[in-house]
Amino acid sequence: ISDLLHLIKSIPMNGKQGYDVLGYIYEYLIEKFAANAGKKAGEFYTPHEVSLLMSEIIAHELKHKDNIRIYDPTSGSGSLLINIGNAVAKHAKSKDSIQYYAQELKANTYNLTRMNLIMRGNKSEHINTRNADTLEEDWPNDPEGSYDPLYVDAVVSNPPYSQSWDTENKESDPRYSRFGLAPKTKADFAFLLHDLYHLKPDGIMTIVLPHGVLFRGGEEGQIRTQLIENDHIDAIIGLPSNIFFGTSIPTVILVLKQKRQNNDVLIVDASKHFLKEGKNNKLQASDIKRIVDAVIHRISI
Repeated sequence: ISDLLHLIKSIPMNGKQGYDVLGYIYEYLIEKFAANAGKKAGEFYTPHEVSLLMSEIIAHELKHKDNIRIYDPTSGSGSLLINIGNAVAKHAKSKDSIQYYAQELKANTYNLTRMNLIMRGNKSEHINTRNADTLEEDWPNDPEGSYDPLYVDAVVSNPPYSQSWDTENKESDPRYSRFGLAPKTKADFAFLLHDLYHLKPDGIMTIVLPHGVLFRGGEEGQIRTQLIENDHIDAIIGLPSNIFFGTSIPTVILVLKQKRQNNDVLIVDASKHFLKEGKNNKLQASDIKRIVDAVIHRISI
């Protein structure tokens, strides 16, 4: 660690580099740790390329707004939220016009979120974090301490995949009552509905979920049908397998809105274009650009 600190100390960070040097180093080290931490790594780290992909889609949607609230209900290390903030800040009048909301269940990982947000130079009054269970306790509220839900411009999340959750007494929860409850053994749609509930009428959300959310039946099939019929699902992006640390399963990014402008659901198969790096597959900058362009302009390639 001492050698590492001396190495980092020699790197220029006087603000003339045109990008966040310390943040880049931090994320690089977190990624290396995640790559070697095996299955546990997926709990707190979204690969940088996936973060960038989600960031560009959201930033394009929010570029006309002056003040922006962004929220990650399963924030992990906070890197996903920060990448979204960086992309949005390119269009914003000032970095101070962005309010961050983050919730994380595990205390150690929650501390990573707070440290990461503060370390990137965000003012404390723009950082709202909470260490709690998102599915059990609805948050954020407006103002803090009230029971009125807060609505945000963008929600981003990479929740734990297909985990069990407690469905008891959840039928009357306003987050789920409109669409129904996800099965006890698979909370994927519970996370999605929580995210959607906190979205402003002109907001946008992106969520990473396992491929199974597209075709599993039962309660999930019924929720999915309602989401499509009520014009919530805007786009589905199929990602390559082996892109996340600790799991080889194929995943999808779902882009949702309170009401999409288009009368169709765009489906992007991005599973075949990647760079192989060891055991993992990586999206290249060119892959990310093609996907983002396809989603923004709704073009067939």
